[in-house]
Amino acid sequence: NNFVDYLPCAGSGDSALCAALTTKTLTGVLDDCLCDIESIDDFNTFKIFPKIQKLQERDYFRYYKVNLKRPCPFWADDGHCSIKDCHVEPCPESKIPVGIKAGSSNKYSKAANNSKELEDCEQANKLGAVNSTLSNQSKEAFIDWARYDDSQDHFCELDDERSPDAQYVDLLLNPERYTGYKGPSAWRVWNSIYEENCFKPRSVYRPLNPLAPSRGGDNGKSSYSAFLCLCLEKRVFYKLISGLHASINLHLCANYLLEETWGKPRWGPNVKEFTRRFDPIETKGEGPRRLKNLYFLYLIELRALSKVAPYFERSVVDLYTGNGHEDAESKALLLEIFRDTKSFHMHFDEKSMFAGDKKGAKSLKEEFRLHFKNISRIMDCVGCDKCRLWGKLQTQGLGTALKILFSEKEIQNLPENSPSKGFQLTRQEIVALVNAFGRLSTSIKELQNFKVLLQQTR
Repeated sequence: NNFVDYLPCAGSGDSALCAALTTKTLTGVLDDCLCDIESIDDFNTFKIFPKIQKLQERDYFRYYKVNLKRPCPFWADDGHCSIKDCHVEPCPESKIPVGIKAGSSNKYSKAANNSKELEDCEQANKLGAVNSTLSNQSKEAFIDWARYDDSQDHFCELDDERSPDAQYVDLLLNPERYTGYKGPSAWRVWNSIYEENCFKPRSVYRPLNPLAPSRGGDNGKSSYSAFLCLCLEKRVFYKLISGLHASINLHLCANYLLEETWGKPRWGPNVKEFTRRFDPIETKGEGPRRLKNLYFLYLIELRALSKVAPYFERSVVDLYTGNGHEDAESKALLLEIFRDTKSFHMHFDEKSMFAGDKKGAKSLKEEFRLHFKNISRIMDCVGCDKCRLWGKLQTQGLGTALKILFSEKEIQNLPENSPSKGFQLTRQEIVALVNAFGRLSTSIKELQNFKVLLQQTR
């Protein structure tokens, strides 16, 4: 196995990490899927990254409604971070595109037209507007669809967008970066995620927690051997969470506050911080494994995008903001990305999961869903608002990806000109899905940059 076979380079620190990034430790075929890292790097750099960056700048995807005031459901709130970089600046109502603030969380709506109700921002259900030629039967279907309760399919605890505490945030003005949030509060969040909600061998105490040093001198091989004994579904679950954690850490390392003079901050990549979090020697061999899990997570969300394409290819679906020209361009760009995802020939095969006897598979799938939903609730315990914002968004994005992967039949049976009871996405889920994948694409691009920086510092 590529992980277990890793041998530390001579020396330590940056040289060891550089070697880890350029040798077989972070190359070759990923576990649990037939895909190699080099193919993902090339595909992401030349196909996905430029387009997903452009899409994230569109109005439909840059405004995200979130409740950052929800209380932590698991322990007494220990207060919010007072560091200025933890602050999230909500978007003034006047800046929100008319088509976004006029709508509810539901994806479908009445026909898009120039009615006074729309001009006054009073027409409900406007997001993701529909084709203007709707029959009465279709309109009735919309109403019926809106009543449909699909909570059983949710992998995330969703915010109530009607709550007075829910506010729109401009993601471009509140970028994910290092805020200084750390210590017991941050530790408790990740400890709860790994200890209480990740599948792991019961006989081993905290074998997989990236924040805890491995015991013994085997570079974590015994823990990893125990991990391999888990079934595929439980290995996948852990790797998704570990990959998300690695991606978030990469963002913090790549967008680090390097210095601040006369109130003007300078942000950029911090090689020392990157080394501390991912160096194979400093992390007892865990660093390269975390980065491989990042690639695995990228493949999972890439697969979800390719699977959900038919949902958006229908004429009934629009990315409505009120600006017809931009809306058409946004949908065209999104469909272009979908075509790219379909062209990638080494996808993860989700059909290999939950493939045992029906009763056992159903029970395991439900356990999988509930574990992930619990993790989404833990995000309300993050004390830093900016960390909470991006944690909630990326968790919801991954939850939406899982929802898509386990709804293949419903997506295949979608009607062309009306909504479906069997499968639906809210605007918030769509925004989270695209931005979460955009964050993963950025992480892989940033990893290439750190490879270059490490080679320069050798």
